[in-house]
Amino acid sequence: MGVEIIFKIAAIGILVSVVNQVLKHSGKDELATLTTLAGLVIVLLMVIDLISQLFNTVKNLFFLY
Repeated sequence: MGVEIIFKIAAIGILVSVVNQVLKHSGKDELATLTTLAGLVIVLLMVIDLISQLFNTVKNLFFLY
C-alpha cells in the first residue's frame, strides 16, 4: 500500500500539471487555477484518509489490553 499511494499522488500531480498547462495556453487561466485546486483537494483527501487509518491503528494498538 505504501508505494501505490505514492504512484497515485504522482499520477495526479502529472495529470493536473498537464491539464493546467493546456488550459493556460488556451487562455483559460481561471479554469487552470480551479484544476490545480481540485487536484490539491483530491490529494489532501487521500492523505487525510491515510492519517485517519494511522490514528485508528495506533489507537487499537494501545487499547488492545
